[in-house]
Amino acid sequence: MWLIYLAMSELQKCFGARMEFGTAGLRAAMGPGVSCMNDLTIIQTTQGFCAYLEQCFTDLKQKGVVIGFDARAHPPSGGSSKRFACLAASVLISRGVPVYLFSDITPTPYVPFTISHLGLCAGVMVTASHNPKQDNGYKVYWANGAQIIPPHDKGIAAAIEQNLEPWPKSWDTDGALQSSLLNDPYQDIHREYCKTIQQHCFHRELNKNSEVKIVHTSVHGVGHIFVQAAFKAFDLHPPYAVEQQKDPDPEFPTVKYPNPEEGEGVLTLSFALADQEGATVILANDPDVDRLAIAEKQESGQWRVFSGNELGALLGWWIFQCWKLQKGEGKASIKDVYMLSSTVSSKILRAIAVKEGFHFEETLTGFKWMGNRARELMDQGKNVLFAFEEAIGYMCSPAVLDKDGVSAAAIAGEFVSYLASKNITLSHQLRSIYEEYGYHISKNSYFICHNQDTIKQMFERLRNYDGENSYPKECGGFAITAVRDLTTGYDSNQPDNKAILPTSKSSQMITFTFANGGVATIRTSGTEPKIKYYTELCAAPGNSDLNQLKTELDNLVDAIVEHFYQPEKNNLTPRPE
Repeated sequence: MWLIYLAMSELQKCFGARMEFGTAGLRAAMGPGVSCMNDLTIIQTTQGFCAYLEQCFTDLKQKGVVIGFDARAHPPSGGSSKRFACLAASVLISRGVPVYLFSDITPTPYVPFTISHLGLCAGVMVTASHNPKQDNGYKVYWANGAQIIPPHDKGIAAAIEQNLEPWPKSWDTDGALQSSLLNDPYQDIHREYCKTIQQHCFHRELNKNSEVKIVHTSVHGVGHIFVQAAFKAFDLHPPYAVEQQKDPDPEFPTVKYPNPEEGEGVLTLSFALADQEGATVILANDPDVDRLAIAEKQESGQWRVFSGNELGALLGWWIFQCWKLQKGEGKASIKDVYMLSSTVSSKILRAIAVKEGFHFEETLTGFKWMGNRARELMDQGKNVLFAFEEAIGYMCSPAVLDKDGVSAAAIAGEFVSYLASKNITLSHQLRSIYEEYGYHISKNSYFICHNQDTIKQMFERLRNYDGENSYPKECGGFAITAVRDLTTGYDSNQPDNKAILPTSKSSQMITFTFANGGVATIRTSGTEPKIKYYTELCAAPGNSDLNQLKTELDNLVDAIVEHFYQPEKNNLTPRPE
């Protein structure tokens, strides 16, 4: 009986509900059934995607689609990124659509770069980024070079439902791979990408002569050869590669989670190699190379792993300095300069923008929003220098309208070399930025909650705090000066109380601004059973008592947890340490 129950439970997991296609495309475990990534669900998804493209583009058969893939593989189910990419190519080619299928593994940023460079209609990247090894994903980009946003997600989802039965030639990968409609962009795109990012190299002679030693890890992903090539494009000395993690390995044998955002646990081998070689800086990419983490050895001998917000401050400042160097000190075009960050990321770019005179905008969470907004601004003749999100994602070049860990690594390498020539560390430079523009310290975490009713009740309580349709005016003694609710579209800062940013009833997200310069956003995760919080204390320039600021932020977070989350009453599980 128990075995029958287990079997039924597994069947329910695999066949209970079809994977939902959303703005991030698909992401799920590889395995059998409609809830998993497998040959059939890839074919069904691509058929729907193709049908939707046929509705949207009259020149689809002239321009075509690019497909890339990482090194993920799942031997128990026979699934792999390469297999899924070939099946997707087969579906498109069966409808007469030209396909630019990379012949080998590539970083995710190469797909949006290819769309923009070749003027294609769309792109697919088969990757699950830094997810656990059994997962895979199907990430979709539009003709503008950015990830899809509404209404395309719903349009594709509806088209998938209408095209579930495999088309006659959808399975014919052998025929597709022999087709004249199949192109391999690998060599050309790799060369053009390296050539394009060189426009962001400003200190070539200094790079050639730099004695800084840098370690790089690709965490068993695809990044090694591409970061080495990017360093060469900048005339930087090649970084030391962590040998055990250098080559792609879908088992990710040396790490619990292949996510450099986890910090020290993922960087243990990097620390050892850096200590052995006398290196002072570590660069780490996630397996599909769209994120970048950085660590630096401190005078104490300890390693400091920078947060995503701290790296946003450092890279944003550096890219602006490079722009000033390139333009001279003339301010004529600064009015056309923009930087972006997501609404849950640090507001440090806003502080720099206010003082320096360029524009800063925030978008909804996720690079799909920043990439699309960047494209809109560029189409208006604006110069988008930089965009970032706190989850170690950085867009350092408008040639890729998505986070890109390859160009970010090369630019960080030049930045480190430049600072070293002045005998300055990244940590010292970060402190200088905060002293000039105001300290911005953040504290982010989450609670786990599997009960959707509990989550809904928690947020509804915040919307009806002191009676119907009234938000909290204070939290544990901290006065609240503004509230923005992107689930309902309310924003107390706007004259008509209507939020400017897009709203979505399908996810919960409320931002509170406090009188002491604190900002806190509480939101649900789209892919995990988490209620996240993102908090930041933004101090005015000159307020440099860091210990006092940290204490104040800690107290604010404690108050938010106690009064808004109520973890004991709501039976919430704290983030595991």
